[in-house]
Amino acid sequence: MPEGRRRREGLAERSVLELHGGQASPRQDQLAEEVPVALVYDDAPYAVMMASPGDLEDFARGFSLTERGLDKDDLLGIEVQPELEGWRITLSTRDPVAFDARNLPGRSGCGLCGSRELEDVLRRPVQVGQGPVISAQALESALDALQQRQPLNAATGALHAAAWCDTNGKLRLVREDIGRHNALDKLVGAMQQQGLSPTDGFALITSRASYEIAMKAATAGITFIAAVSAPTALAVDLAQACGLTLVGFARPGRQVVYSHPRRFGGAI
Repeated sequence: MPEGRRRREGLAERSVLELHGGQASPRQDQLAEEVPVALVYDDAPYAVMMASPGDLEDFARGFSLTERGLDKDDLLGIEVQPELEGWRITLSTRDPVAFDARNLPGRSGCGLCGSRELEDVLRRPVQVGQGPVISAQALESALDALQQRQPLNAATGALHAAAWCDTNGKLRLVREDIGRHNALDKLVGAMQQQGLSPTDGFALITSRASYEIAMKAATAGITFIAAVSAPTALAVDLAQACGLTLVGFARPGRQVVYSHPRRFGGAI
């Protein structure tokens, strides 16, 4: 999708009253859109997520990989359609018989997608690959560049971003969404579509690194992910177990490495 179109999607205007020093001024404010997105696999409803309405095909591809383990070759077609209540994404798969439809209307974008069993939630991805060593300079370069690549958040202050960066810290892809895990799914889907290897760089997110973030990154084969905020203890445990390098509090001049520091240049 062209960059200009992505910049327009996901924005809405509302009339507001702004107060400064007791003086009220009416104006138009730009807000982030939040819409229900239904995912339907082989005519079977699977889940409804609350998401930003841009880059929905990327979202479908990334969600299918990180939640269902379906890669590009498993998907025969993706159709994104607007509806009165939101958006519907219909996916056809190569092996529909093996697909378990959960039929979960109304679920929010929590990242766990209404898992019915504890073992579904706390699943463990396979070990990630070796991956590259990333320098602190490359990470800081990516952090600096990302400030200019979040147009929806700049307009609204309400969106997260997920970026894919090469080993020198150059941003290759950026995706935004109201949900941090949705942004990562969109990024994973865009990487898959553009043929970018998850072992040739690192991911950067503008949020905390919760369990589902670490799980989705590892499931996608990403070996190094950095978050501008803190991770959770469960995210660190998962990252340690599957070989993922997890960096938190990624800021200029300061980073905290929580797992597998061998991939962070100068850490050891």
